[in-house]
Amino acid sequence: MVLQQPLIDNLELLARQVVEGFILGLHKSPFHGFSVEFAEHRLYNPGDPMRHIDWRVYGRTDRLFLKRFEEETNLRCCLVIDTSSSMQFPRDTKKVNKLQFSCVAAASLVQLLKRQLDAASLALFDEKVNYLSDCRSANSHFRMLMNELQRTMDITTDNKVTNAAKALHLIAEQMHKRSLIVIFSDMMDDAENLEDVFAAMQHLRYNKHEVILFHIVDGAQELDFEFENRPYEFVDMETGDRVKLQPQQIKDQYITKMRNFQEMIENRCHQYQIDRVPVDLSKPVEEVLHAFLLKRNKLM
Repeated sequence: MVLQQPLIDNLELLARQVVEGFILGLHKSPFHGFSVEFAEHRLYNPGDPMRHIDWRVYGRTDRLFLKRFEEETNLRCCLVIDTSSSMQFPRDTKKVNKLQFSCVAAASLVQLLKRQLDAASLALFDEKVNYLSDCRSANSHFRMLMNELQRTMDITTDNKVTNAAKALHLIAEQMHKRSLIVIFSDMMDDAENLEDVFAAMQHLRYNKHEVILFHIVDGAQELDFEFENRPYEFVDMETGDRVKLQPQQIKDQYITKMRNFQEMIENRCHQYQIDRVPVDLSKPVEEVLHAFLLKRNKLM
């Protein structure tokens, strides 16, 4: 499905079409609630199930203790979208930009969570957190999230920088129950700032959240630097800085540095057990989501 403006104008309809297109191919839910959460120990009483005995504690204390758990049957999911100016690339009305792609993908996941009777929340950030909803499963709440995503798709702001680290730390502090955190971002930041971003992601992991990063780029222009061999003026969408150059003069150097940058992000995600989903804007939303959900479905 190629995203077109009339479809984008009705985000809920588009999200339903995307979900219905791949839900039939899934044999079970790709997202699961965290079914048991350890709560405390209590002394063993005759007749208690032996399978709940904590044998490690017995080895240390020579006394029988049972593990007690809190049941959590439903999933809690927070969808986090970077709305900084770089996410509005490309500024071409005939193409879907990174922010629009993120909103359609997030809306599709909202539809999927709604079908599973799970709870969802939404966070939007640039240099600060501009929106953070409660995590709920009511139909009225899902409608509110869809309306906010529809509004977000139309954002066109210049010189909005990114402070993902601050946003993710705030979300880690606000999400008190174990949740699935799905982040949509192009990760366009300086290398030294990225260390702070991954420290914030580590904060989420430390709080026992599962973290998924949809890393969104325009493969042709941002990775392969495919431009005509003529002079250009390149503008930093977040700072407004400008530079005039001929693309062929720096293409090889640019591609090497960008490849190293991508590898650094991949290595950090692996280090912190973050599931990174590389996204090229040339791929349709449903193709990206279907491949990702099918992979999770097989691993569950």
